[in-house]
Parts: sequence; structure tokens; C-alpha cells
Amino acid sequence: MTEKKTTSYPKEKINILFLENISDAAVKHFIESGYASVRKLTGALPEEQLIKEVKDVHLLGIRSKTQITPKVLEAAKKLQAIGCFCIGVNQVDLKAATNSGVVVFNAPYSNTRSVAELVIGLAIMLIRRIPDKSKAAHDGIWLKEAKGSYELRGKTLGIIGYGNIGTQVSILAEALGMKVIFYDTVTKLPLGNAEAKKTIKEVVSQADIITLHVPDTLQTKNMINKTVLKQFKKGSILLNYARGEVVDLEGLAKALQEGQLSGAAIDVYPWEPEKNGDRFTTPLQGLPNVILTPHIGGSTEEAQENIGEDVSNKLFQYLETGMTIGSHTVPPLSLPLQEGTHRILHIHRNVPGVLSEINSTLSSHNINILGQYLKTNDEIGYVVLDIDKRLSNQALQLLKEVKQTIKTRLLY
Repeated sequence: MTEKKTTSYPKEKINILFLENISDAAVKHFIESGYASVRKLTGALPEEQLIKEVKDVHLLGIRSKTQITPKVLEAAKKLQAIGCFCIGVNQVDLKAATNSGVVVFNAPYSNTRSVAELVIGLAIMLIRRIPDKSKAAHDGIWLKEAKGSYELRGKTLGIIGYGNIGTQVSILAEALGMKVIFYDTVTKLPLGNAEAKKTIKEVVSQADIITLHVPDTLQTKNMINKTVLKQFKKGSILLNYARGEVVDLEGLAKALQEGQLSGAAIDVYPWEPEKNGDRFTTPLQGLPNVILTPHIGGSTEEAQENIGEDVSNKLFQYLETGMTIGSHTVPPLSLPLQEGTHRILHIHRNVPGVLSEINSTLSSHNINILGQYLKTNDEIGYVVLDIDKRLSNQALQLLKEVKQTIKTRLLY
């Protein structure tokens, strides 16, 4: 039977900091596993304050507001890993984290269902012009009419970005009797009866409802601009629950006012307030049949719990076994446990000769390697060595002296 492994560093001395009111599921995971030094703060921290807080932190958990800059990483000398408890990792300088040997995890799938369900719900609300009727009722006006209200069944849904969320939306839409067309920069296998299109123009000119599910890149910035909006089918509806820089909101406001589009639902913006209660402005405020939400596409109790469990489990597995599956910086490795060994993690710059130096150095000191795993990316290499436990401390000191070493840790 495989012996139980524990980290060589006392668990009570491993400092874990969670920011931005991360789910209690994450805190519970570590506390129940014996990690007593866990702090949880409700908000994000500005760079200066964050630099002070991370000096002795080994694991850091954040959401989308906290910015991890090179200065923060430079100050975090003990930092082993960052958990982004959200879909994206845009808030982390991944190049600086890679060069520092800091593992970065996220939860790319955990709120997929939450966003997909909301997109379908919004499509129903907008095609029935519910926002206008609700406002009228709140203002004391009885607006019972069918004009301009339609069923989803038989309409065409255009999806731009056919990834995890886009495909879920596709499945739900077909279940409601919609025709689905989509565009993606990468060739994707359509689900159900969905039909791929070769250009964005094909999608927006044919679809009654267009929903965006693309990442924030240079290619997607202002992807839906004034020119593209003119190509939209007359009276169509736009949903953006992806990224704030994707849509030109001034252009969208004009298209709504001119009747090119008949409605919109927007959840993400080029600029967003720092905290709840702060003043928020957008060109879309006050326009008819427009739903504005405060970046809550994936904000459900289920999604937050799933994210908490997913990311905390990845952090836990790295801390206890060296596993890096799902990492955006250190190359991904999944490692079996070996009996009678101590495990050493070695992160180094990816240049020729490092592995040879590791092996020759240990061999010259008669240190037997019982298991070895290596994976590299463009910037760094990640080596995991299972060493005879009688010689592991000597091996650790030798590996620290290997040229191009970034980080070395005796795991157990």
C-alpha cells in the first residue's frame, strides 16, 4: 500500500491568503487538510497594499479585480502558486509569473452552466420586450400588447465563440426549437444541428439574436464596432456576457437608437467600478429594451462553490504532490506517488543542458533517482525527482546550485 505523503514544510507555517471574498469552500478545503494559516479578505487590494501582504504568502487566491503585476511577484519571494477563482487569468502578468516559477491556476469551466442559462433567459426577456413592459408597470402604466413580441422557437441564434459556454448555449437553444449558427476562429465540431459559418458577417446578418463568448485579446477588441453593427440583421438583439472590450458601446447605443438593433443585454464593460455601490455610467443607460447587469454572468451560488472547489483542489494538489495540470505558467505534469522516496520539485529556465547537469550532479554524489518527470514550455522547464529518502536533503542542496534554477522545493 502506498504510504501517505505529507509536505516537508510544516503545514501551520504555510501562509494562504484569499482575496475578493472567495467561496468558503476554498477555505474549508485547506483548513480541513491541516493548513491553519488561512486568511480571507473581502475585497481586492491595490498594488502597494498587495505588495505588503504577499511578502510571506505561499499560496494566493484572487478573483478578477486583483492585479498581479511584476512588482507584486517580485515582492512575493515565498509565493508558490496563484489560484484565479474565475474563468480568466487576464489579471495576472503570466510572463512575469512564468519567469518567477509561480504556478497559476483558474477554473475555466465551473460557471459555464450559469452563464449559458442566463443567456437563454435574457434572449427570452428581450425578444418579448419584457424590460419595457416591466418599466411601464413600475411607472404605473398598463402596457398589454403583443406588438414587437416574439417566441424564440423558429428564430436563429448566432453564437460568436463556440467554446465551453458557446456550445452549452447552443444545446439549450436547440432544445427550445431555435436554429443555431456560429463562428469561431478555430474549426469546431458542431453539436446537434448547429451550423458553422466562415465569417462574423455571415452570423450577424442572418441571426435574430447574437451572443458573444470570446476571450479578451487584441483580435477581439472592438470586434463588434460601428461597421459590423451595420451588418446586423435589422431588428436583431445583441448579448455580450464575454468581455468588456469586445463591443463598441457608443456604436451599439447609436444602432439601438436608430432601430438597427431592437434590444441588447450587456454584463461586461470597458470600465467597471472597483466595488459595490460605486458610481457606474455607460452610453446604454436609459435606452429601451436594454438589460444592463453588473458583471454577474457566472455569479451563482453553485458556480462560486464549484470554482472554490476546483481551484482550491488544483492548489492543494500542487502543494502536496507537485501536480500542475491546468497551470498557465509551469508546464503541466501529473505524477504518480512512489514508495520509499522523497520528492523534489525543480523549476528552471528552459535552456539546453539543465537536465544533463541535474543528472550528472546527482550521479557524481551517488544519489539514485528512483523516478524523474520533465516537461517544458518556451520559457521554463519543470522537473520532478523522486529520490532515495536517505539522501534527499543532500540532493536538494545540490539542485539549488544547478545553473538556470528558478525555484527548488523539497515536497516531502
